[in-house]
Amino acid sequence: MLAVATGSEHLTRAMRSLEAIFLIGVEGVTEIWLVRHGDSYHEMTDPVDPPLSSLGREQARRLGERVRRVEHVAVYSSPLRRAMETAHALSNDVVVDGRLVEMALDISEDGILDFKETNESAVSRMRAAVEDMVAAHPGERVIAVTHAAAIVACLTDVMRLETGQLRIMPYYTSISTVRMLGDRRMVGPLGDVAHLE
Repeated sequence: MLAVATGSEHLTRAMRSLEAIFLIGVEGVTEIWLVRHGDSYHEMTDPVDPPLSSLGREQARRLGERVRRVEHVAVYSSPLRRAMETAHALSNDVVVDGRLVEMALDISEDGILDFKETNESAVSRMRAAVEDMVAAHPGERVIAVTHAAAIVACLTDVMRLETGQLRIMPYYTSISTVRMLGDRRMVGPLGDVAHLE
């Protein structure tokens, strides 16, 4: 019986060490929830700065229920309407940050996306926005409502991947987690939509 107990203690210590490497349960870690705005394309009426659709409002409502159950100290948002409406479903106190906008792009008649902003530019502004959140809220959880390509640029940077290597499309109101402590940056769950199930 002692051998089993000793083995389980070693395994528990090993798992806690592994979690600490990924900044899970570590004192002083700031956790940023990168949230994609709710749907704005179903029933779209304004292609320039669309509001949330009825589907997007329901997604944001469900996200709001989830967010109210966890501790967080701030909600940041892109100034674009779909992001702001999503953020206001989470909190009445929203900090607007222009660096959280979507990557600039044009859409052809065939529906092909042509990004006008370089990935390097998006990575740089998202890194600066996240670092400023960490500096303002050390050791806390912060929610940042932003856009799909901006989230991918940020995650690519944190994971130290080359542009185009991260094949993920964050779904509406999905949560992708970044944990930071000093110069250490780790990715947690990606594209979490448990609140929509």
